[in-house]
Amino acid sequence: MTLSYVCHGAAREVTGSCHLVECEGHRILVDCGMFQGDRDTEAANAEPFGFDPSSIDALLLTHAHLDHCGRIPRLVRQGFHGRILATSATRELVRVVLLDAASLQAEDAAHARRTDRNDVALAAPLYDLDDALHALDFFEPGIGYDQPIQVVPGIVARFLDAGHILGSASILLDVQVGEAHRSVVFSGDLGNPGRPLLRDPMPAPAADYVVMECTYGDRPHRSLPDSVQELFQAIRETARRHGNVVIPTFALERAQELLYYIHQGLRGGAIPAHVRVFLDSPMAISATEIFRRHPECFDRAFLDTLHHGDPFAMEGLHFTRSSSESMAINNIDGGAVILAGSGMCNGGRVRHHLKHNLWRERSSVVFVGYAADGTLARRIIDGAASVRVFNEDIPVRAQVWTINGFSAHADRPALLAWLGELPREQVLLVHGEYGRGMHSFAQILASRGRPPLMPQRGERITLL
Repeated sequence: MTLSYVCHGAAREVTGSCHLVECEGHRILVDCGMFQGDRDTEAANAEPFGFDPSSIDALLLTHAHLDHCGRIPRLVRQGFHGRILATSATRELVRVVLLDAASLQAEDAAHARRTDRNDVALAAPLYDLDDALHALDFFEPGIGYDQPIQVVPGIVARFLDAGHILGSASILLDVQVGEAHRSVVFSGDLGNPGRPLLRDPMPAPAADYVVMECTYGDRPHRSLPDSVQELFQAIRETARRHGNVVIPTFALERAQELLYYIHQGLRGGAIPAHVRVFLDSPMAISATEIFRRHPECFDRAFLDTLHHGDPFAMEGLHFTRSSSESMAINNIDGGAVILAGSGMCNGGRVRHHLKHNLWRERSSVVFVGYAADGTLARRIIDGAASVRVFNEDIPVRAQVWTINGFSAHADRPALLAWLGELPREQVLLVHGEYGRGMHSFAQILASRGRPPLMPQRGERITLL
């Protein structure tokens, strides 16, 4: 039996998750996500996959973030016709994410054609709404956690709760051909334990090989209670200045978690009662509705909280789906807390709110998540005096807050705890910036007698 692994995305980088497993003529893909970052990074989305999409028997999806699922319609367009397996919650969320991505690509392509007629690549979207809808036809009914399912002859998969976002999973593959047996676990993105909404990640199971994310492998996160208090402080201080708070927000998990804390702050008096809260993201609004339908993913304490009031239906919260409702927010001079996508500011409605608030000293911009190199969010965080938004240079005069404790990714201590002390034949590190989290985490594992591999894109590693 020959068993091999090739990393076709998130190799010595954070985004673009795409992992190929080959065994006895069968080919299984784990994730098929978008590359996110600067223009050069995102250009990789239009490049060939590095394999023939029509040869893939099945795609297993760890979760619904765009950098894990965003290229699925392109995969289908280029010939994939196999099975797509995911948890029930992921299956629902992916529909929202892919349809939103197709719409945004159409908008960006139209804008590029108007403003940069020489850039043919920018003017061509990766896929359209029809492609996204067609891709959804290949999804099978949702898989339950810890439910064994035969993917192809000789390979059984189990989806294990990863605690990252609703429906997120690590995936264990048990491979059996004749007398030979190997097991491989893909961590997917791992959540931080102790979050208020979702259960903690399940520890890594016994497996010969571990393909593991290490986005924050170089540091611990700030404590969550301190981060919550800093968020309340940012809102209070901005309200006193009669300014607005803009929070670039990831639609899946982060938006819902922030609403939960803001609800607590308003109930407890830590946030002024006159503050108006806007969830200005159609995708986040849809995701919040999906949240309500999947209590099987919730932490028990959060289930108890729901019996005393729905934090997603608090007084003063406005869901703004339409473009006209979104634009009307910019008429508010002060006292608004605006949660808008995207979290890295590389698309979505948040760019409009930045255009209207970055130049105002009274306002604040609060970052509560990861920002990849080359993104608008990273440039603001790094202290740019001005940034370009919609082809206009906007001075950065608003107060900028960076609150790191809300990350939905496991930090270094949590990653080490997840991996545990079980014997492994090999650990392979993916989903990390090579000169930061990945290299630092590799040094720690090597110091413990477990030197990992850090595969490059397209590098084939023989597992048996």
